[in-house]
Amino acid sequence: MTATTTSFAGIYPMLYAFFDGRDVLDREAMRRQTAACVGNGAHGIAVLGLATEVAKLDGAERRCLLEWVAEDVAGAVPLAVTVFGSTVAEQSAFVRVARDAGASWVILQPPRDRGQSEAELIRFFGAVADAAELPVAVQNAPQYLGVGLSPQGLAALRRNHPNVVLLKGEASAVEIRALIEATHGELTVFNGRAGLELPDVLRAGCAGMIPSPDTFDRQCRIFELMASGRADDEQHAEALYRELLPAIVFIMQSIDTLLCYGKRIAAWRLGISEVHDRQPALTPSQFGLACARRYARALGPLPWQAAR
Repeated sequence: MTATTTSFAGIYPMLYAFFDGRDVLDREAMRRQTAACVGNGAHGIAVLGLATEVAKLDGAERRCLLEWVAEDVAGAVPLAVTVFGSTVAEQSAFVRVARDAGASWVILQPPRDRGQSEAELIRFFGAVADAAELPVAVQNAPQYLGVGLSPQGLAALRRNHPNVVLLKGEASAVEIRALIEATHGELTVFNGRAGLELPDVLRAGCAGMIPSPDTFDRQCRIFELMASGRADDEQHAEALYRELLPAIVFIMQSIDTLLCYGKRIAAWRLGISEVHDRQPALTPSQFGLACARRYARALGPLPWQAAR
């Protein structure tokens, strides 16, 4: 579980984007979400990833959301910012915006051109990383983004571009372990997938997780128990994970499911009664909503005032 290249570790919830009834980003809902994450034990905060629906936001909205979250975090915990863009120049410009806002590190998403070769992707990421003044991660999620790097490609990227020191993975514990071995433990690896296989992912060598916010508080406790090195704490962590697993499986059927039902679980835990979806979006069914409400009730409220 020990990070070898950076000190970043723990559970970094990737914030949802909340919209109001006019399809405008909701300042109060975002403030409440960030405060709840910081106040309930998050080791860091992440924003502008897939859970934040970054591809549905225009440039001004991405900057606005970043500024809001940075203001609300106020340096209390590290801030990781996903960088979305089709060109090296576009991504490099947003890295500078993130740096100026107070980001601790950035996560580069691959450009959405699925025709790029691995060599082209390595050159793309490397060019952005070389110009960055922050530690750089890449998001390797071919099953969600349609493009990614092999373990050998990631090793080459790390070898040739020293500022690439982290990885945001989206893989099974077995795959993550193989990746860590292939890169000789030289990348600080965070996994995603809403926290699936959290205990085993930590055993595989991950420094932490970047889940969605709906169950992050329990995941923080699991991380801390696993980090103690005590056998009884590890057993407690496994028991907590078994309690969470049905909810995680429910929301992780697809990214659309996560955004539809996972966001609602988080909202209801935060005391936000109505969620407005930005289209295109999955339409929730009555049965799905009943399932989500059951999970939200079981998880209980997320207090947020304490972090203000």
